[in-house]
Amino acid sequence: MAANGICSRDDEVALRALEHYDLAPGVSCRMINLSENATYLIEDATGGNGGILRVHREGYHSLAAIESELSWLAALRAEAGIDAPDVTRTRDGRRVVTVEIDGRPRHAVLFETMGGLEPDEAQIDPADFRMLGEITARLHRHAKSWCRPAGFTRFEWDWEHSLGGSPRWGRWQDGSGVGPAEIAQLTPAVDLLHRRLTEYGQGPDRYGLIHADLRLANLLVDPPRVNVIDFDDCGYGWYLYDFGTTVSFIEDDPALPHWQAAWLDGYRSHAALSAADEEMLASFVLLRRLLLVAWMGSHGHARESVSKSADYAARTCDLAQHYLDSGGRSIG
Repeated sequence: MAANGICSRDDEVALRALEHYDLAPGVSCRMINLSENATYLIEDATGGNGGILRVHREGYHSLAAIESELSWLAALRAEAGIDAPDVTRTRDGRRVVTVEIDGRPRHAVLFETMGGLEPDEAQIDPADFRMLGEITARLHRHAKSWCRPAGFTRFEWDWEHSLGGSPRWGRWQDGSGVGPAEIAQLTPAVDLLHRRLTEYGQGPDRYGLIHADLRLANLLVDPPRVNVIDFDDCGYGWYLYDFGTTVSFIEDDPALPHWQAAWLDGYRSHAALSAADEEMLASFVLLRRLLLVAWMGSHGHARESVSKSADYAARTCDLAQHYLDSGGRSIG
């Protein structure tokens, strides 16, 4: 457990939340990731119940929004055959635990442990992206037909809340490594991106409920199963934004066209995509890239920020210039 600061408050939430579950005395609680939320591995040395405890960042999601995410996960398992995390309920049947820290509510969810390993991003095979494409299409098909329960609420990944006036992860202009020169170089590409997305529109065939972080790191491959995890950012956005998330942090890899072709092949094996849709993929890659620039500026504690932020903005400028030169049809 962490020793001080925000981590110590997360630790306190975690320990108090665990009191509400039927767990063996003395289970271990170890933080394994600190990003949007704090994530803990819960282990019972006797082989009993454990799991993955997610302690939600204060103010990021309401209780209703967390419950809505869990409802979609349950529907995906039951109706779409998606191997998504199940929830361990408390002794009194709740899916979400709420505890007060310093007079403010904090929420936590205990997920059942899922088997498998995430694909190795150092040895990416196009087959990995074909698999991602298949899973994405199945998620989208379900989202488009699902009758959402009363009170369902998730936030938006539209322009206003991505790169517009109320950016959820902060302004890209305040991102790590972004100064006056980078702002001057990126602004024309951002303006073109805005025009392209406005022209593409938000019709029901193009905009709806999405995972919003569907990258290889959020798959656990346990043949023949592929477990899909981390729906914390799921919300309303452009369906093809999910492609942009698949190449998070590796958008400038020369293999991107091959990965895109494999993803499209997998997607089209389960759902249709038009030529107009395909032409927008570069725009969603850039949208995600710029969101990550902003995210690094407001999440300096996250491991990806620590390991990747040094030249991320400079390389983003190169991608943006190529996007601009191609009229918004290519990223590299």
